[in-house]
Amino acid sequence: MNVGETVNFDARGSTTPSPTIIDEYVWDFGEAEKRTTTTGIAFHTFTEAGNHDVEVEVFNDQGESDRASIAIFVNSPPIVVLDMPGYVRTNETATIDASSSYDPEGGGVEYIWDLDLGFDRNGDGDPRNDADATSSSVEVMYADSGNQTGMLTLIDDNGATTTQTWSLMVVNRMFNVVWEEQHVSFEWNGHTEQGESTIHEHTPGDGARIIQVNATLTLARDLLPFQWPEDNFTLRVNVPMTGWTTSTQTTQENVTLNATARIDRGGMNPWPESGYTVSSDSSESLVESLLNEAGARFGQGEWIWTVTADECDPDIPIDGVDPDTGNDWTLTIDYIILIPRVSEVGA
Repeated sequence: MNVGETVNFDARGSTTPSPTIIDEYVWDFGEAEKRTTTTGIAFHTFTEAGNHDVEVEVFNDQGESDRASIAIFVNSPPIVVLDMPGYVRTNETATIDASSSYDPEGGGVEYIWDLDLGFDRNGDGDPRNDADATSSSVEVMYADSGNQTGMLTLIDDNGATTTQTWSLMVVNRMFNVVWEEQHVSFEWNGHTEQGESTIHEHTPGDGARIIQVNATLTLARDLLPFQWPEDNFTLRVNVPMTGWTTSTQTTQENVTLNATARIDRGGMNPWPESGYTVSSDSSESLVESLLNEAGARFGQGEWIWTVTADECDPDIPIDGVDPDTGNDWTLTIDYIILIPRVSEVGA
């Protein structure tokens, strides 16, 4: 049996010569505790490990007595010895070593680790009984800062168990934040027939904060005078995640210049502070939070640029004849973006 377990004792088989009767039982459990009962049944919970001589003395109504004893071995539970760091940084491996744990009787021990008391890994509704590992030492890594708790259960070869909860302080990391300004350009060329549209899609703000956009659609000059003027074109941009859309038509300042359409927008997002230090669980989570600051997400997601060839104005006055059914064009888009550069300090 193990420490903490209760044992029932039965001395009801004791007898006394007639006509005397047994009127009390005096029990000595070997742990400085004695108990007197009028029945032959008693129970005792052993709190001390080792060998115990349990004795019962039976008395009859004439004061006569007899005694009997039994030897009981009480197994002690295994002893947990943990070696672990005082703290660890997020996403850093820490070793929790219980290999110095032992069974006082010299037997072997079994290890059962629950590495996160806040998560029910086996899905039984109890987050405190998972068996995440069974080795004498474990390596843990936590992505979130805070006090992380787990539990180790030791079982010896007699089935005695010892359970100990442990806590590991996980501290976040320090990062230096610098916003790097970049100018990014895109250029597309095409030919669009009258009444048709050409669409280009891209994501210029992926991993960045967009500050400004300048887009210019330039139509190629027709070589022959009877093809003048060039068809009217419409340039449209749509940014669904932001809910912004706008369009403009081509204009020609004079006959010597190419017809153009422009879409310009500045101050799309605020200029952030740069060159400061901040704490975070990881560089990835920090960058994500920087790019998703409230009031600074304009222009995120897909940008859809549409080039549409409208009818030439004026067109040739002969019905059914159109000497200029479309036009070559070039779309140039320049963005000013800010990219967050984070570097860990004090690692």
